[in-house]
Amino acid sequence: MTYKILIVEDDESIASSLQKQLTCWGYEAECVQDFEHVLDTFVVFQPQLVLLDITLPFYNGFFWCQEIRKLSKVPILFLSSASDNMNIVMAMNMGADDFIAKPFDFSVLTAKIQAILRRSYDFSGESNLIACGGAVLNLNDASLTYQDQKLNLTKNDFRILQTLFENKGKTVSRDQLMTKLWETDSYVDENTLTVNVTRLRRKLEEIGLKDFIITKKGLGYLIES
Repeated sequence: MTYKILIVEDDESIASSLQKQLTCWGYEAECVQDFEHVLDTFVVFQPQLVLLDITLPFYNGFFWCQEIRKLSKVPILFLSSASDNMNIVMAMNMGADDFIAKPFDFSVLTAKIQAILRRSYDFSGESNLIACGGAVLNLNDASLTYQDQKLNLTKNDFRILQTLFENKGKTVSRDQLMTKLWETDSYVDENTLTVNVTRLRRKLEEIGLKDFIITKKGLGYLIES
Protein backbone atom coordinates (compact mmCIF):
# COMPACT_ATOMS: atom_id res chain seq x y z
CA MET A 1 0.00 0.00 0.00
CA THR A 2 1.24 3.48 -0.89
CA TYR A 3 0.42 5.96 1.86
CA LYS A 4 -0.80 9.41 0.86
CA ILE A 5 0.58 12.41 2.75
CA LEU A 6 -0.87 15.91 2.56
CA ILE A 7 1.59 18.78 3.06
CA VAL A 8 0.06 21.97 4.47
CA GLU A 9 3.06 24.33 4.30
CA ASP A 10 3.03 27.81 2.76
CA ASP A 11 6.81 28.09 2.33
CA GLU A 12 7.13 26.83 -1.24
CA SER A 13 10.76 25.74 -0.92
CA ILE A 14 10.06 23.68 2.21
CA ALA A 15 6.86 22.22 0.74
CA SER A 16 8.65 21.29 -2.49
CA SER A 17 11.57 19.68 -0.61
CA LEU A 18 9.16 17.69 1.55
CA GLN A 19 7.19 16.50 -1.46
CA LYS A 20 10.35 15.43 -3.28
CA GLN A 21 11.75 13.62 -0.23
CA LEU A 22 8.46 11.87 0.59
CA THR A 23 8.16 10.70 -3.02
CA CYS A 24 11.69 9.27 -2.79
CA TRP A 25 10.59 7.35 0.32
CA GLY A 26 7.75 5.78 -1.66
CA TYR A 27 4.88 7.93 -0.43
CA GLU A 28 2.35 9.82 -2.55
CA ALA A 29 2.63 13.45 -1.45
CA GLU A 30 0.51 16.48 -2.36
CA CYS A 31 0.99 20.12 -1.39
CA VAL A 32 -1.96 22.37 -0.53
CA GLN A 33 -2.18 25.34 -2.92
CA ASP A 34 -5.36 27.05 -1.68
CA PHE A 35 -4.78 27.92 1.98
CA GLU A 36 -8.23 29.43 2.38
CA HIS A 37 -9.83 26.06 1.59
CA VAL A 38 -7.44 23.45 3.03
CA LEU A 39 -10.31 21.14 3.95
CA ASP A 40 -11.40 20.92 0.30
CA THR A 41 -8.00 19.53 -0.69
CA PHE A 42 -8.05 17.19 2.31
CA VAL A 43 -11.45 15.73 1.33
CA VAL A 44 -10.48 15.24 -2.33
CA PHE A 45 -6.99 13.79 -1.64
CA GLN A 46 -8.00 11.64 1.39
CA PRO A 47 -4.51 11.33 2.90
CA GLN A 48 -3.37 8.80 5.52
CA LEU A 49 -1.18 11.47 7.20
CA VAL A 50 -1.15 15.28 7.32
CA LEU A 51 1.99 17.39 7.76
CA LEU A 52 0.71 20.71 9.09
CA ASP A 53 2.50 24.02 9.66
CA ILE A 54 1.21 26.36 12.40
CA THR A 55 1.69 29.74 10.70
CA LEU A 56 -0.39 29.81 7.51
CA PRO A 57 -2.30 32.40 5.43
CA PHE A 58 -5.97 33.00 6.35
CA TYR A 59 -6.22 30.49 9.22
CA ASN A 60 -3.47 28.90 11.34
CA GLY A 61 -2.63 25.21 11.66
CA PHE A 62 -4.52 24.87 14.95
CA PHE A 63 -7.73 25.88 13.16
CA TRP A 64 -7.22 23.36 10.35
CA CYS A 65 -6.31 20.64 12.84
CA GLN A 66 -9.65 21.17 14.57
CA GLU A 67 -11.50 21.19 11.25
CA ILE A 68 -9.83 17.96 10.11
CA ARG A 69 -10.62 16.34 13.48
CA LYS A 70 -14.35 17.02 12.90
CA LEU A 71 -14.13 14.75 9.86
CA SER A 72 -11.34 12.31 10.45
CA LYS A 73 -8.96 10.60 12.91
CA VAL A 74 -6.15 10.74 10.33
CA PRO A 75 -2.76 11.25 12.07
CA ILE A 76 -1.52 14.86 12.06
CA LEU A 77 2.15 15.79 12.48
CA PHE A 78 2.84 19.47 13.13
CA LEU A 79 5.92 21.06 11.54
CA SER A 80 6.80 24.46 12.95
CA SER A 81 9.59 26.87 13.78
CA ALA A 82 7.31 28.08 16.60
CA SER A 83 8.37 25.16 18.76
CA ASP A 84 7.98 26.60 22.26
CA ASN A 85 6.22 24.42 24.82
CA MET A 86 2.93 26.34 24.61
CA ASN A 87 2.60 25.63 20.87
CA ILE A 88 3.46 21.96 21.38
CA VAL A 89 0.85 21.64 24.15
CA MET A 90 -1.75 23.46 22.02
CA ALA A 91 -1.02 21.21 19.03
CA MET A 92 -1.49 18.08 21.12
CA ASN A 93 -4.66 19.44 22.74
CA MET A 94 -6.09 20.19 19.30
CA GLY A 95 -5.67 16.54 18.34
CA ALA A 96 -2.18 16.36 16.80
CA ASP A 97 -0.28 13.08 16.99
CA ASP A 98 3.23 14.52 17.06
CA PHE A 99 5.26 17.71 16.65
CA ILE A 100 8.64 18.32 15.02
CA ALA A 101 10.52 21.63 15.12
CA LYS A 102 12.06 23.37 12.11
CA PRO A 103 14.72 23.09 10.95
CA PHE A 104 14.41 19.30 11.06
CA ASP A 105 16.58 16.43 9.90
CA PHE A 106 14.88 14.41 7.14
CA SER A 107 16.07 11.17 8.77
CA VAL A 108 14.30 12.10 12.01
CA LEU A 109 11.19 13.16 10.08
CA THR A 110 10.99 9.88 8.16
CA ALA A 111 11.42 7.91 11.39
CA LYS A 112 8.54 9.84 12.97
CA ILE A 113 6.34 9.39 9.89
CA GLN A 114 7.03 5.65 9.79
CA ALA A 115 6.29 5.34 13.51
CA ILE A 116 3.00 7.25 13.24
CA LEU A 117 1.84 5.23 10.23
CA ARG A 118 2.76 1.98 11.97
CA ARG A 119 0.85 2.98 15.11
CA SER A 120 -2.18 4.21 13.19
CA TYR A 121 -2.82 1.53 10.60
CA ASP A 122 -3.25 -2.20 10.95
CA PHE A 123 -0.78 -4.18 8.87
CA SER A 124 -3.22 -7.06 8.39
CA GLY A 125 -1.70 -10.31 7.29
CA GLU A 126 1.64 -9.67 8.93
CA SER A 127 2.70 -12.00 11.70
CA ASN A 128 3.03 -10.51 15.16
CA LEU A 129 5.69 -13.04 16.14
CA ILE A 130 9.23 -13.28 14.78
CA ALA A 131 11.40 -16.28 15.67
CA CYS A 132 15.17 -16.62 15.53
CA GLY A 133 17.59 -18.99 17.24
CA GLY A 134 14.89 -20.42 19.49
CA ALA A 135 13.89 -16.94 20.69
CA VAL A 136 10.51 -15.45 19.80
CA LEU A 137 9.88 -11.70 19.63
CA ASN A 138 6.26 -10.71 20.22
CA LEU A 139 5.42 -7.46 18.41
CA ASN A 140 2.13 -7.06 20.29
CA ASP A 141 3.44 -6.81 23.83
CA ALA A 142 7.16 -6.04 23.21
CA SER A 143 8.40 -9.22 24.88
CA LEU A 144 10.98 -11.89 24.09
CA THR A 145 10.46 -15.55 24.99
CA TYR A 146 13.23 -18.15 25.15
CA GLN A 147 12.95 -21.65 26.65
CA ASP A 148 9.84 -20.80 28.70
CA GLN A 149 11.41 -17.59 30.01
CA LYS A 150 9.78 -14.29 29.13
CA LEU A 151 11.68 -11.00 29.00
CA ASN A 152 9.68 -7.76 28.99
CA LEU A 153 11.55 -5.22 26.90
CA THR A 154 11.99 -1.47 27.22
CA LYS A 155 11.13 0.67 24.17
CA ASN A 156 14.78 0.85 23.13
CA ASP A 157 15.38 -2.87 23.73
CA PHE A 158 12.36 -3.66 21.58
CA ARG A 159 13.36 -1.28 18.76
CA ILE A 160 16.86 -2.79 18.61
CA LEU A 161 15.65 -6.41 18.65
CA GLN A 162 12.84 -5.79 16.19
CA THR A 163 15.29 -4.30 13.68
CA LEU A 164 17.77 -7.16 14.16
CA PHE A 165 15.05 -9.85 13.96
CA GLU A 166 13.60 -8.35 10.80
CA ASN A 167 17.10 -8.43 9.27
CA LYS A 168 18.27 -11.74 10.77
CA GLY A 169 21.37 -13.05 9.06
CA LYS A 170 22.24 -9.56 7.84
CA THR A 171 24.43 -6.93 9.44
CA VAL A 172 22.45 -3.87 10.58
CA SER A 173 24.47 -0.66 10.64
CA ARG A 174 24.69 1.52 13.73
CA ASP A 175 23.06 4.34 11.74
CA GLN A 176 20.04 2.14 11.00
CA LEU A 177 19.64 1.31 14.68
CA MET A 178 19.99 4.95 15.74
CA THR A 179 17.31 5.96 13.21
CA LYS A 180 15.05 3.26 14.69
CA LEU A 181 15.66 4.52 18.21
CA TRP A 182 14.76 8.08 17.15
CA GLU A 183 11.19 6.80 16.90
CA THR A 184 11.06 6.81 20.71
CA ASP A 185 11.43 10.63 20.53
CA SER A 186 14.72 10.57 22.44
CA TYR A 187 17.97 11.77 20.87
CA VAL A 188 20.38 8.89 20.35
CA ASP A 189 24.10 9.23 19.69
CA GLU A 190 26.84 6.64 19.17
CA ASN A 191 27.56 6.27 22.88
CA THR A 192 23.88 5.94 23.81
CA LEU A 193 23.48 3.13 21.27
CA THR A 194 26.51 1.27 22.68
CA VAL A 195 25.13 1.56 26.22
CA ASN A 196 21.71 0.28 25.08
CA VAL A 197 23.18 -2.72 23.24
CA THR A 198 25.43 -3.59 26.19
CA ARG A 199 22.50 -3.44 28.63
CA LEU A 200 20.33 -5.53 26.28
CA ARG A 201 23.04 -8.19 25.91
CA ARG A 202 23.20 -8.49 29.70
CA LYS A 203 19.44 -9.08 29.88
CA LEU A 204 19.61 -11.67 27.10
CA GLU A 205 22.41 -13.56 28.86
CA GLU A 206 20.27 -13.75 32.02
CA ILE A 207 17.70 -15.88 30.14
CA GLY A 208 20.37 -18.01 28.44
CA LEU A 209 20.93 -16.11 25.18
CA LYS A 210 24.69 -15.61 25.37
CA ASP A 211 26.37 -14.02 22.33
CA PHE A 212 22.94 -13.62 20.70
CA ILE A 213 23.78 -10.18 19.29
CA ILE A 214 27.03 -10.33 17.33
CA THR A 215 29.20 -7.26 16.74
CA LYS A 216 30.65 -6.80 13.26
CA LYS A 217 33.49 -4.39 13.93
CA GLY A 218 33.16 -1.20 11.91
CA LEU A 219 29.89 -2.39 10.33
CA GLY A 220 27.23 -2.90 12.97
CA TYR A 221 25.35 -5.79 14.61
CA LEU A 222 23.53 -8.94 13.59
CA ILE A 223 21.76 -12.00 14.89
CA GLU A 224 22.38 -15.18 12.93
CA SER A 225 19.42 -16.83 11.22
